[in-house]
Amino acid sequence: MNRLLSGFIFAAALLIASISHAQPFTFTAIPDQDESHLQERFNKIAVYLEKQLGIEVRYIPVKSYAAAVTAFRNNQVQLAWFGGLSGVQARRLVPGSQAIAQGYEDPFFKTYLIAHSSSGLDSSTDFPAAIAGKTFTFGSKGSTSGRLMPEYHIRQQLKDTPQNIFSKVGFSGDHSRTIALVQSGAYQVGAVNYKVWAKELAAGKIDPTKVKIIWETPPYPDYQWTLRGDVSAEIQQKLVNALLGMKDPELLASFPRKSFIKASNDLYAPIANTAIEIGLIDAEK
Repeated sequence: MNRLLSGFIFAAALLIASISHAQPFTFTAIPDQDESHLQERFNKIAVYLEKQLGIEVRYIPVKSYAAAVTAFRNNQVQLAWFGGLSGVQARRLVPGSQAIAQGYEDPFFKTYLIAHSSSGLDSSTDFPAAIAGKTFTFGSKGSTSGRLMPEYHIRQQLKDTPQNIFSKVGFSGDHSRTIALVQSGAYQVGAVNYKVWAKELAAGKIDPTKVKIIWETPPYPDYQWTLRGDVSAEIQQKLVNALLGMKDPELLASFPRKSFIKASNDLYAPIANTAIEIGLIDAEK
């Protein structure tokens, strides 16, 4: 009896130890705004998901869009808040991965072209051909709204590459930085995510006497939550339910999104096709 009891206690101890050392569920997000803002936002999301999933959840910050894709490919994270292009890249690298949720607004995303007051450029519904010859900054090289879609329209309208069109081309790294660079006059024109512009404007960080919107792109699909295909079916379903069921106004406002809705890989075919057309990714063989 004592031997049986000792064996039971030992087995129970091993089980407890294995549970306590179980790997947490991890996720990341593309760094499209300043790091402190992202840390605050996604730490709150981690707390929410932990309650919904019943397991430990951690947010893992990354320094670049490429690093977010790499972390997903290497299974350092199982879930990521990607932009349209980074999501396409990640899902190509991890067969079976799925776009599972997007913001209510994300099927109809937009990019603003913004200009410093000294540029002499005015707002118009027509593409501003007069940006040619100006200095221009994109956001991150891997950004859908900060690089892919504005570059596509620039090439379509002006029939050349940005390097030949502009007197100087930069990559700020994130949308907040793009606004700051154009507002300061370091660049005359820039491309920025319309959601970040609205958030920065509401926060009083934009001086409309120095920088303004001169054009907006037609809508396109953008951000989404993408999940690795090797995550258990139980966690997948709980995660989808948690994201689609997110009702906390504070959490939703931090994105900012009205709500989250279902997504699928097929919705992002236009992004993949555009990226292939301008040479950012190769056509799949």
